[in-house]
Amino acid sequence: MKGYNKYLRPFFDNGPVTVGMSLDIASIDTISEINMDYTATIFLRQRWTDERLCFDGNKSLSLDGRLVELLWVPDTFIVDSKKSFLHDITVENRLIRIFPNGTVLYALRITTTVACSMDLTKYPMDRQTCMLQLESWGYNVKDVVFYWTRGNQSVSGLDHLQLAQYTLEDHYTSESEAVYETGNYPKLIFHFKLKRSILYFILETYVPSSALVVLSWVSFWISQSSVPARICIGVTTVLTMTTLMMGARTSLPNANCFIKAIDVYLGICFSFIFGALIEYAVAHFCTLHQPNAANAYMVGELLHQYGQEMQEREEEMNGIVNSIGSRALRARKREEMLSRMGSTSNPTPSESKEEINSQPQSRCTKCMSTTRRIIRCLNCCKVENPHYIDNYSRLSFPLSFVFINLLYWTYYLYF
Repeated sequence: MKGYNKYLRPFFDNGPVTVGMSLDIASIDTISEINMDYTATIFLRQRWTDERLCFDGNKSLSLDGRLVELLWVPDTFIVDSKKSFLHDITVENRLIRIFPNGTVLYALRITTTVACSMDLTKYPMDRQTCMLQLESWGYNVKDVVFYWTRGNQSVSGLDHLQLAQYTLEDHYTSESEAVYETGNYPKLIFHFKLKRSILYFILETYVPSSALVVLSWVSFWISQSSVPARICIGVTTVLTMTTLMMGARTSLPNANCFIKAIDVYLGICFSFIFGALIEYAVAHFCTLHQPNAANAYMVGELLHQYGQEMQEREEEMNGIVNSIGSRALRARKREEMLSRMGSTSNPTPSESKEEINSQPQSRCTKCMSTTRRIIRCLNCCKVENPHYIDNYSRLSFPLSFVFINLLYWTYYLYF
């Protein structure tokens, strides 16, 4: 170490120093959707050559980690780190090894919490890609060059990694440059893709919410006269569903702009449960107003009979008009014959009578057709028996729920 200056990098006048890096992932402790970060413990190994440390021999020297204070080391830092620390029990977890050709191996054991941007629109059927970025703090690309020592194989330890809610799908490495106002700096990036395990959420959220929807359908088989029973089932399922929705949001960010897949499903289930409660309110209302409905139906029947009578009278009127017209035609022919014979007679007002009689006939026909259409529409909208509402709901609610589930799972699993 005589004459060694740790403040000057190796090859100070002969180009940049190349630093090779490799990682060993010891564990990924937590992945937080609330804070959008992950915490990992890693072994960071850096290799570079310092010609000032060459010595005679064929064996490497393993030195005390505290001697690192006497050597030049790269100023590597983790880009998106929120907090990090170096393990120091029982001593600082550092390794210094020097080879005869001046190559230095410097290893550290670090626990770091790194930010990871997450897209939670398909939560809990989402896939996330997180990164671990290593950069040089003060040396630009003219001074230091970073590279992965073995490409994608430079990161190890992932094959035996066990995560709570995720499975590791893929990982790869890349090299880049960070561009800042002060210059371009070397950067190494480690990418890893995570797929969330949905089984936990199926048992914790999807199955209970679907069971609550099915439970709300039990009221369709209870008599409409059992008001306390049906109201109790409806209100209980609504309140339970509300509690389930609030519990599902506790593990997610309180303020975010994501409409997540689990929110969509819980909203669908809540709509069906609330719809079952509204269905009983409608059916009970129709039951209480059944006499009025019957009176309306009788009024409609009377109007229909009145329409038939008016139609018969209209046909009779048409017959009378036709008979009058035929008589007028015969009279006109007789007058023509008399005029040919030289006799004179006054003109008959048959045409004016026809016009006068045809106008009330067309107006009466239009009024009767309009009345029949209104009566037909009222008959279609009228509930003749309120108990039919429950019968229709027993079939329409389950079929609609199954159809919407097919659309939901197809979209979020395959698109």
